[in-house]
Amino acid sequence: MRILLTGTNGYIGMRLLPLLLNAGHTVICCVRDKNRLSIDQEIKERVEIVEIDFLDTPDTSLLPKDIDAAYYLIHSMSSSTSDFDKKEEIAAKNFNIYVKHTNIKQVIYLSGIVNEKNLSKHLWSRKNVEETLYKGNYNLTVLRSGIIVGSGSSSFEIIRDLCEKLPVMITPKWVNTKTQPIAIRDVLNFMVGVLGNSKCYNESYDISGPDVLTYREMLMSYAKVRGIRLYIITLPIMTPKLSSYWLYFVTSTSYKLALNLVDSMSIPVIANDKRLQEILCISPMTYDKALELAFIKIEQNQVVSSWKDSMISGRFEKDIQKYITVPRRGCFKDQKKIKLMNSEKALNRIWAIGGETGWYYGNWMWKIRGYFDKFFGGVGLRRGRTHADEIFSGDALDFWRVLVADKNNMRLLLFAEMKVPGEAWLEFDIDENNILHQTATFRPKGIWGRLYWYIMVPFHYFIFGGMIRKIAALN
Repeated sequence: MRILLTGTNGYIGMRLLPLLLNAGHTVICCVRDKNRLSIDQEIKERVEIVEIDFLDTPDTSLLPKDIDAAYYLIHSMSSSTSDFDKKEEIAAKNFNIYVKHTNIKQVIYLSGIVNEKNLSKHLWSRKNVEETLYKGNYNLTVLRSGIIVGSGSSSFEIIRDLCEKLPVMITPKWVNTKTQPIAIRDVLNFMVGVLGNSKCYNESYDISGPDVLTYREMLMSYAKVRGIRLYIITLPIMTPKLSSYWLYFVTSTSYKLALNLVDSMSIPVIANDKRLQEILCISPMTYDKALELAFIKIEQNQVVSSWKDSMISGRFEKDIQKYITVPRRGCFKDQKKIKLMNSEKALNRIWAIGGETGWYYGNWMWKIRGYFDKFFGGVGLRRGRTHADEIFSGDALDFWRVLVADKNNMRLLLFAEMKVPGEAWLEFDIDENNILHQTATFRPKGIWGRLYWYIMVPFHYFIFGGMIRKIAALN
């Protein structure tokens, strides 16, 4: 089958793509910017790539006509706290316009469980998108999922951050809300299972794991699996806004996502039917088993995708291309170079930078900078990195975004997503003479940008100087 995969760069899309390819399907990856499609070259050569932003005016010539099915994985909850529902409705309507001119037979939409009368804005938007997609000229299959648990998922990472960092936790009352989590592996099994299955046409199904748990019980179960002592004190006085700030500062989530998540956490998310389990003969795993598998992937450095790599988790939403050319005029630069004794080892150190490895010199200063960034509404350092020793263009790397990751030509280019009065790049490049060039470029905005650079110059002297020497293994 020829399958259109929207949201390819997302957490679900990145995991679904290899499954579809391995099943022998031809996949058309639909992305807003092909330069940040975070897959290796081998997979890129096996797929077709089209650039479409479903929030823009539709240009139906961009999409191939010969499409058999599509996965609709477009969500905007992380990009806005006020109008994400409008954006999601526009995207769904434009999607219908695009595929109207194709031979499509089925669309599969991953939604949220919406069985309560009073829905949060997030869940109401998912239901509204479902109703919009039902108006398309195709057979729709809707999978309504609860919280998804797996290595790299936003829910798992938030639970992980809370339990690992706060042995004594003062929580809002929404921790007593009931939910029904599902393992990412089961979600993918359902998504693949309904593909081309005529029994599932024009049907909406709840998919979930077997356990109905409160958020408190989920936290305690995580602590038990990890062998951590955890004490939870619940206070009724924490408002949604205070809860959002609490999640934002303690975990790696963005404030926009935290606010929208808290809005949904007061609503029970429990499945009403198990029809699809019977149709596909799938028995979902328990919450504890899902946690166990997530940790196996983390320990083996096999995390396929992370919600943090989404472009909307950072500073800009699209048009990454315009940042790839580092400006020369009107910029401040910190340029350093050093002769390498072993360029291969140095390159491997560059490719391992950030995350748990750190920045090789003055890590405590990097952490302080991350705290300041988080305080002023930035992404901070908590995003880390998805892979321990691999980097792809478009990846999140602490408070940087990877623009170029070309290991063959020994070049890594990062763009800052931290809060700064200007634009900042950090580049590593090893030339044919085995000389490592390390260049920090800053294009200031106004007087505050220039003042910021001059204040940071003394810190740059030690941080960047120490970093290049560590990469070269000179000390």
